[in-house]
Amino acid sequence: MSSSDPRISLEARGHLALIGIHRPEKRNAFDVGMLRGLSSAMTEADRNPDVRCMVLFAVGDHFSAGLDLASVAPVFASGEPLYAEGFIDPWGITGPARTKPLVIAAQGLCLTLSIELILAADITVASEDARFAQIEIKRGIFPFGGATLRFPQRVGWGNAMRWLLTGDEFDAREAHRMGLVQEVVERGRHLERALALAETVAKQAPLGVQATLASARQALTEGPDAAARALLPRLLALVGSEDAAEGVLSFIERREARFTGK
Repeated sequence: MSSSDPRISLEARGHLALIGIHRPEKRNAFDVGMLRGLSSAMTEADRNPDVRCMVLFAVGDHFSAGLDLASVAPVFASGEPLYAEGFIDPWGITGPARTKPLVIAAQGLCLTLSIELILAADITVASEDARFAQIEIKRGIFPFGGATLRFPQRVGWGNAMRWLLTGDEFDAREAHRMGLVQEVVERGRHLERALALAETVAKQAPLGVQATLASARQALTEGPDAAARALLPRLLALVGSEDAAEGVLSFIERREARFTGK
């Protein structure tokens, strides 16, 4: 597997797809090529039937300083699409939705677009040295990668506005208190822990995992009533699967299930 940009790596490891950000000399700030590379890598991983969970990490001291505005601004101004037709937007604003779970390992600076990437992911493990700030308000603009949509939804209105409207920096402890990140670990252990969580997810029934994601996402985007109406149809689509039968059999035989995604 590979991405369309050399600074975005894509590695298959069992049922995991490891996606790496490699621009440490610029604190992993995203330029246009990297945005498209991440979209390419995530799309390839999502479409690969062997992949059950993705892990996104960054090399160096920082997860990401956000956008490289000098590179990206002209593309925005021209109206040129950032991503290829039919490819996944890693920030989940346009295009097809990601169907496989995404676990993020974050460290050091996590600014602007990187917070929005965390908000678009499913599970985030932060190193204790992680520092967060949504600083667009200090640059005369506002967050346009999903923070205004998801931050209040994730952490509550007051918690979100405290940081969105001030641009102040907050630490890993505050991010965990609010629920922005799900675990905080010792410095340097964030990727190890993210991989462990991803492995646990990958051991579960793939169709059930994907149905869980789809149902939860539908509740957020279309409302709980729409998601409730779809619960039984989703369940009926799974009960005849080989994995559902394996789940019952493993329970009866008191052993760990061996799911195949069928």
